[in-house]
Amino acid sequence: MLEPVKFSTYHGGAREEGLLDFSASLNPYPPEWLDEMFERAKEISDRYPYYEKLEEGLSELIGEEVTVTAGITEALYLLGILALRGRKVVIPEHTYGEYERAARIFGAKVVKGPNGPEKLAELVERDSVVFFCNPNNPNGRFYHVRELKPLLDAVEDKNALLVLDEAFIDFVKNPESPEGENVVKLRTFTKSYSLPGIRVGYIIGFPEAFRSVRMPWSIGSTGLAFLEFLLEDGFEHLRRTMPLIWREKERIERALGVKSDANFFIKRVGDAKKVVEALKRQGILVRNCESFGLPEYIRFSVKRPEENEMLVRALKEVEDKMENGR
Repeated sequence: MLEPVKFSTYHGGAREEGLLDFSASLNPYPPEWLDEMFERAKEISDRYPYYEKLEEGLSELIGEEVTVTAGITEALYLLGILALRGRKVVIPEHTYGEYERAARIFGAKVVKGPNGPEKLAELVERDSVVFFCNPNNPNGRFYHVRELKPLLDAVEDKNALLVLDEAFIDFVKNPESPEGENVVKLRTFTKSYSLPGIRVGYIIGFPEAFRSVRMPWSIGSTGLAFLEFLLEDGFEHLRRTMPLIWREKERIERALGVKSDANFFIKRVGDAKKVVEALKRQGILVRNCESFGLPEYIRFSVKRPEENEMLVRALKEVEDKMENGR
């Protein structure tokens, strides 16, 4: 009677114990107030988590009205309810796979296009929906507003909708985020606060529409406690830790000849599956980019200095062995 949707995505993150995990792109410095936050979550777990007041506080902190969601994932499915059914959905070829999965679940017609905003703009049609990840996952490329202008103009001219996934924008130096009546922005605290198990994110744009369809109590008592501590923190944690990540990012760029605007890199290694397995034998987990349509690439994140040094040494050793046929 009920048939499964014939599409699936693979997500990063360690599924094997005992490995140093570079596959999930998280802030390597978790907040200092985690223990207190979990104690608070225990205190309030015997009640329904209403978070409207916290949503107002987050809107004031962000400077725009936001809709709190259980991470960007919930936001994508709310978009499905509101905007994807039967529409043309334009998705870059090498990007986060959940856009396509959500689009297909809701019966959209998926069209793949180039990753650059200028070429992607040529595929925009009237009333279509365009997904764009900025900075992009998996290559970490960030586009400034002037670079996004062709795409912004196209969605405005065609009365289309641009969905900007800004999951990693906190890791970008001097970021910019465009404004527009045809733009929805998706953000999350999963990455920048190193808490993938706590599903808290938010949407900028169309608050009444998104609030009308979101699931009640979706973030749970732990998510509510997180918001309480986040508002008290006022993003001080990010101001303190991002310079540490940027410094390490630059060191990895010099050591491995890679480049990114985010907290992760992709690197062409030839046989990615073979490299992933070789690094596992050295106790290190990186992401195979085959699910992004890039089977010759691996993706790895920025961690603490001593951990990054282990990755650099191991990767150079593996590549050297592969080059020499050992």
